[in-house]
Amino acid sequence: MYVGRFAPSPSGPLHLGSLAAALASYIDAKAHNGSWLLRIEDLDTPRCNPAFSQLIIDTLCAHGLESDRPVVFQSERLAFYQKALNAILSAKKAYYCECSRKQIKEQGGIYLNTCRTKHLRSGAVRFIHTQPITKLNDRFKGTVLIDDGHALEDFILLRKDNIYAYKLAVVVDDIEQGITHIVRGDDLLSTTSAHLSLYRHFKCSAPVYAHIPVLKDATGNKLSKQNHAPAISSFSATENLLKACEALGVRIPTYVKAKQQDVPPKLLLEHAIQAWRIKHMLVDNQNIK
Repeated sequence: MYVGRFAPSPSGPLHLGSLAAALASYIDAKAHNGSWLLRIEDLDTPRCNPAFSQLIIDTLCAHGLESDRPVVFQSERLAFYQKALNAILSAKKAYYCECSRKQIKEQGGIYLNTCRTKHLRSGAVRFIHTQPITKLNDRFKGTVLIDDGHALEDFILLRKDNIYAYKLAVVVDDIEQGITHIVRGDDLLSTTSAHLSLYRHFKCSAPVYAHIPVLKDATGNKLSKQNHAPAISSFSATENLLKACEALGVRIPTYVKAKQQDVPPKLLLEHAIQAWRIKHMLVDNQNIK
């Protein structure tokens, strides 16, 4: 059974780039007759705002993107991350590190596993990444080699400020929720080596990954909250979905686009799911009417 998910961070409202990522994960799940889950990744408390969590949920619902199970909030799952961290420490697959970002930058920007043999008792907790997985079979991109230095270094599981790291939390959550397929932006491709190493450590099967190009603005910068991408409005949901479909190469019939004012988001999603099936050869073209 296909189980997919979308996991935004509530550090701001949804923009067109995040809507396209949500849409791709949703229609891929539905094209496989699977389930689509929503998870709010709100661990980074200095950057996250609870008000944005609800705004994201409401905006997705306005666009017809509703979770098939209750929405999960990472801030409510701290005990699960601590249990996983304890198990890794007990297996002697992690260590404490006191290196600052400034020190790492002065060493060339790549962490050199400086504290691996120091036997420290405090600081950030890093995973011993001795056998990184550098090859990924991506559904959309084919065989991908992951050779980014940051992706292959001993990565952080728990930050110095006692906030659980994304790389640990996302794997723990995906295992717990039974996620089988992940469709996401290719800006996250370099994190996959760490994820796969954690799946291997936990002796769990990894999901099937599929990475899509991230949307960019007119100057070539990624649409993101950091780059001040404008928020999308729930009052123009169909128009927003059409823009996201165009960015994803999902062909919506011309007559539907011509009547977009009269097309509710749910109906547009049905067309998008059919077009996705054709685009990714999930059904024979002749079976689509």
